[in-house]
Amino acid sequence: MALLYERICAHVLEQLRRGALGPGDRVPSEMELAAQFQVSRITSKRALEVLREAGLVERIRGKGTFVVRRLPDLTDVSMPLRGRPKGEARSIALIMPDMSEAYGLDLMNAIEERCAEYGAHLVVRRTHGRQTDEEKAVDSLVASVDGLIVFPVHGDFYNASLLRQVLGGYPVVLVDRHLSGIPVAAVHTDNVAAARALTSRLLDQGHRHIAFLSPPPVNTSSIEERLDGFRSAFGSRGKAHELTDLRSTLPGSTTTESIGADIEVIRAFRDRTPEVTAYFACEYNLARMVDRALGGGHVIACFDSPGDSIGGPPYLHVRQNQAEMGRSAVDMLLAQLRGEPVPNLSLVPFEIIDAASNR
Repeated sequence: MALLYERICAHVLEQLRRGALGPGDRVPSEMELAAQFQVSRITSKRALEVLREAGLVERIRGKGTFVVRRLPDLTDVSMPLRGRPKGEARSIALIMPDMSEAYGLDLMNAIEERCAEYGAHLVVRRTHGRQTDEEKAVDSLVASVDGLIVFPVHGDFYNASLLRQVLGGYPVVLVDRHLSGIPVAAVHTDNVAAARALTSRLLDQGHRHIAFLSPPPVNTSSIEERLDGFRSAFGSRGKAHELTDLRSTLPGSTTTESIGADIEVIRAFRDRTPEVTAYFACEYNLARMVDRALGGGHVIACFDSPGDSIGGPPYLHVRQNQAEMGRSAVDMLLAQLRGEPVPNLSLVPFEIIDAASNR
């Protein structure tokens, strides 16, 4: 199925072939095309940019878009328009909050390596966990790259710019999480199964009171699913405790004051629940904070624990296959660009790693 911007391109090409548009004629504006085809202005802007790259139109600042004075032989022009020879490298943008050895760096490296295998150009933009920066990145990149790989920011609301692209048919693949109810390709760990397996390991070790710690999970699918997996592991084996309003590990929120405040919240939680012997932190940096707050004497588990490689302690943890996630994201995006169907959800395998065997 043709992408929405390609439908606009095909319409303009047909107008040129029929003579309805000729050299020097004004082409409808972004706003006019958006209204005519009932798409976003970003989609119509993308169409005009592709037509320009194909040498069919020129865009004159302050005046508009016009058919070029010397049109190429239209019998040699076919859809989809690309403005470059068939098979030449694609351009892909990766938008992510941040990256570290704890999580994200291996993912980005795998995406870069897979793009290199395909000869695709990769642009990387960091959002620092701010939705406004994510929206700006999406808006600024869609007209200059062929598709987006997005690691969405944590937040209570979906990115409106990203939603417009997805609903408009622009090629997008999400990594690490998905948008509930939105038909967009996503690749990530089975967070429910992984959290259930990690909690079951703690229960098997004899812990009967286990606490789950995280930032607010609302509308962050990875945390919501990890919490669901944690809860589902218990049955009649023990009791679940939850502390899900910590914020200092969120991108852009890590300050001395916020860390200190969260440490006090954790200590107060410990004092209220002395029966808890094991703590399940939703990610590694939070696990280290719990360790600091408690000062030893408790078992700590988490997702992703690089341990000694970054000078921190290893924990019992879920090891996500970031490399497979990154490779799959590139494969799925390029399949979309070739017009091939891709699943809305692709799950990558995980492992449970004991603290003593962390490597």
